[in-house]
Amino acid sequence: MADIEAHKPARRRTLKPLASLFPYLKRYRGLVAAALFALVLSSATTLALPLAVRRIIDHGFEATDGAMINNYFAMLLAIAIILALASAMRYYYVMIIGERVVTDLRRDVFAHLTSLSQAFFDTNHSGELTSRLTADTVQIRSAFGSSASVALRNTLLCLGAVAMMVYTSPKLAGLALLAIPFIVFPLIAFGRSVRSRSRTTQDTLAASSAFASETISASRTIQSFNAEMLANSRYDAAVEKAYHGARAAISARAILTAVAISLVFGSVVAILWYGAHSVLTGAISAGTLSQFVLYSVIAASSLGQLSEVWGELSQAGGAAERLSELLEEKSPVEEPASPVLLPVPPRGEASFEHVAFHYPKGAGKPIISDLSFHVAAGETVAIVGPSGAGKSTVFSLLMRFYDPQSGRITIDGTDIRSVTLKELRSRLAIVPQDVAIFASSIHDNIAFGRPDATREQVRAAALAAQADGFIARLPEGYDTVAGERGVTLSGGQRQRIAIARAILRDAPILLLDEATSALDAESETLVQKALDELIAKRTTIVIAHRLATVLKADRILVIDEGRIIEEGTHQSLIRQGGLYAKLARLQFNTDANDAA
Repeated sequence: MADIEAHKPARRRTLKPLASLFPYLKRYRGLVAAALFALVLSSATTLALPLAVRRIIDHGFEATDGAMINNYFAMLLAIAIILALASAMRYYYVMIIGERVVTDLRRDVFAHLTSLSQAFFDTNHSGELTSRLTADTVQIRSAFGSSASVALRNTLLCLGAVAMMVYTSPKLAGLALLAIPFIVFPLIAFGRSVRSRSRTTQDTLAASSAFASETISASRTIQSFNAEMLANSRYDAAVEKAYHGARAAISARAILTAVAISLVFGSVVAILWYGAHSVLTGAISAGTLSQFVLYSVIAASSLGQLSEVWGELSQAGGAAERLSELLEEKSPVEEPASPVLLPVPPRGEASFEHVAFHYPKGAGKPIISDLSFHVAAGETVAIVGPSGAGKSTVFSLLMRFYDPQSGRITIDGTDIRSVTLKELRSRLAIVPQDVAIFASSIHDNIAFGRPDATREQVRAAALAAQADGFIARLPEGYDTVAGERGVTLSGGQRQRIAIARAILRDAPILLLDEATSALDAESETLVQKALDELIAKRTTIVIAHRLATVLKADRILVIDEGRIIEEGTHQSLIRQGGLYAKLARLQFNTDANDAA
């Protein structure tokens, strides 16, 4: 992710990020204990097999009636059954742990993302964040669900087999141990390459996922401009880059596997050659050599599988690192250490006191400069001005999506930085210009701010917002599922759902960001009537681009370049002949011409 990566120091890719997942494992100590028990049992039964084989070879053929052979093979069958049951237990518990850890991790990452300030989302692609929640967690699930289990099992087998090799023949084991450095060091060197390339692959894949998400959400715009070929070519380039990154990672892992297997089994062959000559000279028995061979094969195959799993764990390490970066991301909008409570009952007053603000990525260019105004309880104040004057930023600061660089903002006389975000935003209800409609029922969309609201309360809010009529005509009424982003609804319908949502929230301060901009003349009349009733009961701040919507405001603040340059009622501002009068003249003359 470009913005996150830009602020992270360069560092070596290791498996250390996987350690950040241990707290999740500690939550399920019982499952982990059961998995470890099954793991140790399956490893122990595997290591017991060569002992049985040695006794069969050295002693089983001494008896003439074959009874001893029968006993030994019965013991082998029992060991195999125990191994099968232990392996099944290991698989079950390890997979359950993997699913549980990934579920908890997804929940925590998502909860953390929703708590971050808007400054974070201003500079990071939603598609790439989604990729981290999906692709990276799937990688971690694979690691915990299978790779980690295989790695632990093969580590135990390798250590156990090496110990039994020393017990069986110290001389042959000494030769085998001398070969280990020549095996391990190449694995470490190639492993670093695999980790680095795996992280690069995940980054490029996330970038292509982000572009796909952005493109699909803008499908109507793309088709409107016949830009399908352009979008396809850009996505082709993105996935092709991801493919080349994946191929590089796969090549590194393939080389790692080939080198590991060649070194491991090459050393085993050399040691067996020496052991075979020892049998010929009578230094060791055939059963002892067979036992040593089996243990060396177990150790070698375990190391070989570890080399393969190492690559998968490296990829999981990269995924864990990317998710850890998200969890470590700090929001500049911090909760107060010792929060205070807003006055009860709420009065609905709001004040800006010498507020100055510039966006974090705005290169220090001020959006708001020494802004001061007070909105009294029950007052309706409109904020007007040219595009880019800072009107919407006022709402963003009031809802504490950002904190100003200087000055303070108060609600009911209390600095909003001294109260919790939850309490602050419970005093505010907003009807935005760009309405967010979720792919759920109409009822759930209206009740989004009050999920415990009853159907009667939701319907009452819809009636007040003049939305009940069109909702009743939908196929399933309030249970009708809106399409993604509300594409099945008209702009006016989406706006009225947003107004019903604000009415249901029943907050003392109402924020209207050109709430009637998407309505036709008939709908605007109905909604304006609903807004008039809503405004009469609470403090209201209106951002207006269409001046006809603010004629009834108690006061109008004219903002330009982040400063209040005019203040008054519609009539008094017209008489002043300033910026407001100019904007009114342009709009009302245009409206008159359109009407003509």
